[in-house]
Amino acid sequence: MRWRERVRRVRQLLSGHHWYGEGALHLLLMLASFALTAYAGLRLLAGGQWPLVVVWFAGAALLHDLVLLPLYALADRALARYTAARGGHRAWTAYVRVPAALSALLLLVWFPLIAPSAGSAAHYEAVAGLPAGVFLPRWLLLTAALFALSAGWLLCRTAATRGTGAVRRRRRATKQRSAPPGD
Repeated sequence: MRWRERVRRVRQLLSGHHWYGEGALHLLLMLASFALTAYAGLRLLAGGQWPLVVVWFAGAALLHDLVLLPLYALADRALARYTAARGGHRAWTAYVRVPAALSALLLLVWFPLIAPSAGSAAHYEAVAGLPAGVFLPRWLLLTAALFALSAGWLLCRTAATRGTGAVRRRRRATKQRSAPPGD
């Protein structure tokens, strides 16, 4: 009995739950992501323009917190109210929220390529090897695909839910029948 307790303690220590809170694979993935982030940060800051990178990060944080967060929180509330007013389920808002957020994230990341200025278009064409005009149609196509995928997923979930709802209603109807006479 005592050896089983020792084996259990050794397994608990090796699993990492005792001192980390998650498993060893999670710890390994987190360390790998931190190493990749450190490498990218060192490569980014190795050039002589590190003050511009620091200003860009600070500006991005302020822009997100002071401008973008209130805007998309307001849009999300309006969508939830619109869905509730039309009699739809509030859970359906996620099927608009997720593709819209992914599309906005892609627009934010690739904005210089999607809407290039006159001076930067030549630079991006030289670096990317693609003409500057191809990025906007590709972003629009990807956005349409995200919304189509989300609509298809909603359709499948709705159809599956309706099927189980009919089964539940039939079961409830059979349980609510009156008891046979003589009971």
